[in-house]
Amino acid sequence: MNLHLKPTAHSLIYVLFLLSFACSGNKQKEKAGTKNTSSFVKTDSINTKPADNKTILARREVPVLCYHQIRNNMASDSKRAHDDIIAPDKFREHIKMLADSGYHTIQPDQLYNYLVYGAKLPEKPIMITFDDTDEDQFTVGNTTLKKYGFKGVYFIMTVSIGRKGRINYMTKEQIKQLSDEGNTIASHTYDHKNFAQFTDADWTTQIDEPTKKLEQITGKKVAYFAFPYGVYKSSSLHKLKEHGFKAAFILSTARDENYPLYTIRRIIDPGRYTAKNLYYSINKSFNKTKSQQRG
Repeated sequence: MNLHLKPTAHSLIYVLFLLSFACSGNKQKEKAGTKNTSSFVKTDSINTKPADNKTILARREVPVLCYHQIRNNMASDSKRAHDDIIAPDKFREHIKMLADSGYHTIQPDQLYNYLVYGAKLPEKPIMITFDDTDEDQFTVGNTTLKKYGFKGVYFIMTVSIGRKGRINYMTKEQIKQLSDEGNTIASHTYDHKNFAQFTDADWTTQIDEPTKKLEQITGKKVAYFAFPYGVYKSSSLHKLKEHGFKAAFILSTARDENYPLYTIRRIIDPGRYTAKNLYYSINKSFNKTKSQQRG
């Protein structure tokens, strides 16, 4: 009987040894496979190489709207000023249309990451921007945006901060609140000087000093700029990067092929537009291909 038991016991031990070895090998393979997969996903999911200008220009443009004064027209307003003035009721109607049409507001950092790194954006992205620091952008503009869960970009002209008069301007406290609520505070020079006429001294008075002031108010870095009147000079665009800006915004003129990040297009929403007019203008201005824009 013992002669029969011994071989059986040895056989069992041998089989168990083989199974243990096989399982150990499989675990090592699984571990190695997991490590390789993790490494692959990490490498594949992080694209740190920035796009070149040609690639940036080829990306579909995101609609960017520009507003100035949100108030009713006055008898003293010039005919030209009417394009920069939109009545509060009409502004609310236009923002409601955007929300009802499925648009989602984005911030400049999101746009930058999309243009430079191909980052994903929400469905139907749009950027809503305000120039010149008018207080109605806070009392009417921000209040309306919040109603629909929207965020805005406020290009601040620092000479006007806290001023009261025929037109009232935002205070430091209001600007800080906008920033704290997740909106972007950006630069629009000191006193709206034409960028194409900048002297060497203006890079301090119109750019560096306003940037410093806004950063002191918000406690955040100021990385974006909007050209007064939408006017730029190609030969000076490189200096914007040197002075700390990641991107800059013009109006509806063509982008500069050598500096597409510093000539991002916007369109004004004129006070004479209906909500339907605005919807049509957005699609006409930003849904064209590059060749159509040239033609």
